[in-house]
Amino acid sequence: MLILAPITIAATVLSRRSTIILGILSITCISLLAFWYLPLPIPPDIFYIPPVYIVGIWVALLTAIILLATYNWYLAESGRRMSQALFDTQMALAREQRHSALGALAAAVAHELGSPLSTIAVVAKEIAHDAPDAGPLAEDVALLINQSERCREILAELAERPGESEETILRPIPLSGLVMAAATPYADASVEVVFEKRAEKTEEGEALPAEPQVEQSPEFMYGIGGLVHNAVGFARERVLVVTHWNTTDATVEILDDGPGFPQHIIQRLGDPYLSTRSGKGGHMGLGIFISQTLLAQTGAVLSFGNRWNGGAMVTARWPRSVLEPSAPSTEADLTENGLFGDAKR
Repeated sequence: MLILAPITIAATVLSRRSTIILGILSITCISLLAFWYLPLPIPPDIFYIPPVYIVGIWVALLTAIILLATYNWYLAESGRRMSQALFDTQMALAREQRHSALGALAAAVAHELGSPLSTIAVVAKEIAHDAPDAGPLAEDVALLINQSERCREILAELAERPGESEETILRPIPLSGLVMAAATPYADASVEVVFEKRAEKTEEGEALPAEPQVEQSPEFMYGIGGLVHNAVGFARERVLVVTHWNTTDATVEILDDGPGFPQHIIQRLGDPYLSTRSGKGGHMGLGIFISQTLLAQTGAVLSFGNRWNGGAMVTARWPRSVLEPSAPSTEADLTENGLFGDAKR
């Protein structure tokens, strides 16, 4: 019992490496005791232990150590995996709940902003009509009208949710083209946005893989667009968007020449209301959180870091099996797979 108890308890709380080390130590101890031991203080003619009995005790202890350690460690590891899975599920559910609440808030804000924006546009046009064309207010009024129209267009785009039309769903486009379409609206006159694309070989001698053909979705468009918008906001002169792929993965890298991510928050990026500009100029610290949540729904895994020569780097990676559409698109394919079989019959 003094030998079996430590290994049994260790298998439930320690790592596999520590359990194996303790098991080897226990087996070594019982093996030494089987050959080198002090005899009991009893005359041999009264109580004699034959060698076969000692070997049997050694085999029994050896079997018990291996069996108990292996079985208890397996049960404990299964429990740890279940606990971790439950924790991950709770965290994912919490993120989805925050995202749903954010979506409801955005819908409410879009609804409430409709009337004020219309009023601002009407008043601005009246001021423009009354103010002289060469006056000091003409340029400011024109800018006010332009920005109010831009706000109304954004609200209209949110209401229409572009990218869900039948033509878009049925006609995938190259990944680099979709990235360019998502990032172009966020380009700034003072910051150059450069797009690059490249195919990569995974093994020597193989042909360059074809570019992934991707279905347009609001999650992809707004997710990539949000990351580019954030990079443009921090960049000094240039933002580089690189799309590259191989036979198994597709990756989009967004690199800027700004100050980069602060080290004290880089591990927490993706959490809501986390930003170095929170509270300044209306920034709420939700941009990266929204983009990460949207891109996660497309199967992307995001990573954040800083470039060796300065600037931030955001990487979004998809398995090609998740990113590319795989469903049959013709009636013949659907019939062959049995999807129209019941209707035909």
